[in-house]
Amino acid sequence: MQNFPTAPTFPLVRQKTHWIDYLAHIALALAAIILIVFLAAPLLAILQQALENKGGQFVWFDNFIDYAKTPALLESLWNSLWVSSAVTLITVPLAFGFAYALARSCMPYKALFRGITLIPLLAPSLLSAISLIYWFGNQGVLKGWMQGLGIEQIYGAPGIVVAECFAVLPHALMILVTALSLSDARLYEAADAMGTSARRKFFTITLPGAKYGLISAALVTFTLVITDFGIPKVIGGNFNVLATDVFKLVIGQQDFAKGAVVAILLLAPAVLTFGVDNYVSKRQTAMLTARAVPYSPKPARKYDLAMTLYCSLIAVLVLAMLGMAVFASFASFWPYNLTPSLRHYTLGLVDAEVSVGFINSLKMSAGTAFFGTALVFFSAYLLEKTKGMDGLRGLVRMLAMLPMAVPGLVLGLGYIFFFNAPDNPLNGLYHTLTLLTLCTIVHFYTTGHLTAVTALKSLDGEFEAVSASLKVPFFKTFWRVTLPICTPALIDIARYFFINAMTTISAVVFLYSPETKVASIAILNLDEAGEMGAAAAMAVLIGLASTLATLLFMALAWWVNRRTQAWRTTSR
Repeated sequence: MQNFPTAPTFPLVRQKTHWIDYLAHIALALAAIILIVFLAAPLLAILQQALENKGGQFVWFDNFIDYAKTPALLESLWNSLWVSSAVTLITVPLAFGFAYALARSCMPYKALFRGITLIPLLAPSLLSAISLIYWFGNQGVLKGWMQGLGIEQIYGAPGIVVAECFAVLPHALMILVTALSLSDARLYEAADAMGTSARRKFFTITLPGAKYGLISAALVTFTLVITDFGIPKVIGGNFNVLATDVFKLVIGQQDFAKGAVVAILLLAPAVLTFGVDNYVSKRQTAMLTARAVPYSPKPARKYDLAMTLYCSLIAVLVLAMLGMAVFASFASFWPYNLTPSLRHYTLGLVDAEVSVGFINSLKMSAGTAFFGTALVFFSAYLLEKTKGMDGLRGLVRMLAMLPMAVPGLVLGLGYIFFFNAPDNPLNGLYHTLTLLTLCTIVHFYTTGHLTAVTALKSLDGEFEAVSASLKVPFFKTFWRVTLPICTPALIDIARYFFINAMTTISAVVFLYSPETKVASIAILNLDEAGEMGAAAAMAVLIGLASTLATLLFMALAWWVNRRTQAWRTTSR
């Protein structure tokens, strides 16, 4: 008598396993389709526009040749390059000195200084341009002092350079603080034992160890400046750059072909920067090995005092820039009546109807934070924790990294060409808050993706292996194990999306309608109308909203950590 008790179960297990894998592949394909439709297709639409004439016929590189024959446009290209280079040469050394003081000294109030330098991230970049106008503009407080230095006016290149330095300082500083924090104390101990001078240790140990951080900071700074639209628009005057040229060609002259050419020129340095950064990161060697000893600075009275004075100077300049915007927003009538009042806030929120823009900004930011976090994290999970369809995985990984190399202005222009096409079935999304939200998600996708991947890579693959052996579907493992463990990263990603959606300008400047105008765009309109005080007030309100959102996210992180991260604490 033969008995086969387990025979009927084999086909069932195979079918169930295949069904789970099939579901994971469908989900990954859906993520790929979203990135193709809302990232790759708009970029291809820009390339198509650049190679066609107004009649829709391919003319190949004729538009590029016409651009090269236009002296004014070539001048804008040169202006963008040298201004971006100047800001990089100024900002990176300043940020390096500040980061060096934070990481390599025992000066007091490090957290305070660090927090002050992060404040510009919470407000639109053009806030610094508005402040400079109140400091050094035609009716500025220090206009006479500036002219005494031989600078006729702040409008144009001087204003753009100074305002951009303040706007991009936090970005460079974050990179350099991280780079200088990864040091092996044994190298410095060996140098001290050999009687090496402090100067020689700096040039032979510190700088080589931080060189990749310096390169990354320089590349990020250059890219942010050359693609920024808000600051040149507010304080640039007649000094044209590529970012403002795109806006004038598309919105003012309706010359979409040349606008597409300029967009590709804007895309080129960003892609080059991304490629160089990727190359140097692969060549970077680990600064901390398993045997490394973390570097701990030793107190030195004169040195610590010098570092404190240096950081105090930078902090005062940052606070002066932000403080002037706040002061001017309350001044009744600059510069004749400085009595505090809410006139500009009333003018902006009620008379100019910016309150509607604030509501739209909050809706867009909330949607970006919720749906962006969900898309980024679930896509990263499918890439890192499921198997099969390797070709599709490579495509999704490439598309996930691409937004880092695409300026917001270029992406927004691509959305015009793609979603405004009459034969596009998604044409109904054009001018809607939904499209603004999707564009913002795609614009900031890469940073969220890298954060999610880092969190997921820290989890042992045995979670999925055990789940597979127990025939537990991947989505149950995701919901019950992965998601609770990774909640801190989820909150960080959501906060990043929310704050950037509140302050972004370039990504949505082409896509709004009167009904879907957001607060950051309303500031530009107020500036164009000559209502500088109201523009300052609205920029301050965006900064305040971002600050409150940051505090709420911090409180949420604290609450969630208590609920889901108790396992990380050791009970005694």
